Amino acid sequence: KAVNLNVTLVAQTGFVLEDVEGKPWEKWETDATSPAEVLTEMAGRICYQSWSRPNPATRKNSDYIKHILDSKHYSVCEHAGFAVAITGASRSLTHELVRHRFLQFSQLSQRYFDEKKANFIVPPALRGDSEAEEFLLAYFAKSLEAYKALQEKLKAKGLSKKQVNEAARCVLPNCTETMLVVSGNHRTFREFFEKRGGSHVDAEIRELTVEIFKIARNIAPALYQDLRLVSIDGMQLIEAI
Repeated sequence: KAVNLNVTLVAQTGFVLEDVEGKPWEKWETDATSPAEVLTEMAGRICYQSWSRPNPATRKNSDYIKHILDSKHYSVCEHAGFAVAITGASRSLTHELVRHRFLQFSQLSQRYFDEKKANFIVPPALRGDSEAEEFLLAYFAKSLEAYKALQEKLKAKGLSKKQVNEAARCVLPNCTETMLVVSGNHRTFREFFEKRGGSHVDAEIRELTVEIFKIARNIAPALYQDLRLVSIDGMQLIEAI
């Protein structure tokens, strides 16, 4: 069957600072609203030892991080991060996604997982076109029939399950569903959003980018205060403010 994209937050950086007595940050205070924002501010202030927050313009956490972003001092955004679990993604999408090498990926293995009951993804351009969707469903069903037929032939040769699946998967199309966990730090995700949130990119990965951006913005709004979601011609896009 056809399935839809789903992105779930599964982990994020915490902040623990119990040992403060006698340390440079002993009297440091912050109005940060999330662990990622606290850690980013601390990383910045340790560079300049500005624990007393002497500059009124950067006393608030959101203003401090805005100054970091304006100054392109992105290294302090690398200490905090998060991870998401993704289902309802196609192999086409993940071929694009893994080009972002500073993100980390753990993806469903087609060698170990039997795909005979796999689901598929309808590309955005075909959604709502009943004729096209019926064609895609029929094509995918034929692919699964070929997959199962090859499995039986390979099993008869005495091959292991792994060897059977790795050979039979050759007939599975790029629209086959895959699942994965993706993690990264906030600097890396910012770059991902900037590169994959525009109107010119692959439609399916743009949808994924928007969903992850919504999660990132909720985790650490100050770190993404210079980016926003807009809707143009029915597409959700990420643009710089």
